[in-house]
Amino acid sequence: MTEIELNKKYEKLKEYLKDLKRVCVAFSSGVDSTFLLKTAIDVLKDNVIAVTATSCSFPKRELQEAIEFCKNNNIKHIIIESEELKIKGFSQNPTNRCYLCKKELFEKIIAIAKENMAENIIEGSNTDDEGDYRPGLQAVKELGIKSPLREIGFNKEEIRELSRKLNLHTSEKPSFACLASRFVYGELITEEKLNMIDKAEQLLLDLGFKQVRVRIHGMMARIEIMPDEFGKLIQDDTRKEIIKKFTEYGFTYISMDLKGYITGSMNKTIKY
Repeated sequence: MTEIELNKKYEKLKEYLKDLKRVCVAFSSGVDSTFLLKTAIDVLKDNVIAVTATSCSFPKRELQEAIEFCKNNNIKHIIIESEELKIKGFSQNPTNRCYLCKKELFEKIIAIAKENMAENIIEGSNTDDEGDYRPGLQAVKELGIKSPLREIGFNKEEIRELSRKLNLHTSEKPSFACLASRFVYGELITEEKLNMIDKAEQLLLDLGFKQVRVRIHGMMARIEIMPDEFGKLIQDDTRKEIIKKFTEYGFTYISMDLKGYITGSMNKTIKY
């Protein structure tokens, strides 16, 4: 897509948002929702409310980023508790886990929108999300939540390119999904294991790895990183540090996936 075409698409997004008048933005501090929130603020000014859900599957670093972004941009920010483990059936990790979570989350955001007289709720999924198993999008559709980026046809790379032009710190931020997505379907999700994963992934980020996932299989950690960083992970000092810390976190076995990072890799085990 040329720069002119991308700018036209961006103008279309702004017109779309202008027609919504007052909105609640489901804000996770990720690449997509940050871009959507920034654009909404530019268009609708004070008629925007950002809502972030905190839970044991949402890393503290992401929550802190959300708080800082809203503070720095003078955005009204509401933080709600959306503890997935309290949702009936969620901890058993069924294949519709994401649907159960998104339904409960957006029902809470709907209540907040009504309290604040916001006429519409918007979320940041894009067209790339349509190519994977995303049961959460079913809940979005059922509850009447709007997905401007997906409806207009933005993909992830276009969002990153426009984020660079807007000088957003998230333009190069790695993709992120909730920590529950690190579990094999059917494996019990517990707060203890979520904390183990959170600490393990934070360690890898602190060690300088760019895109990371720590998948959990029982008490085994399966590390996914980009193939061009394989060499860094197996350097003796780095390898020993990972072994030491992962063992402290509670992992019995530690492995590296030779395929490298793959978004939604746990979905390979199901048919959809």
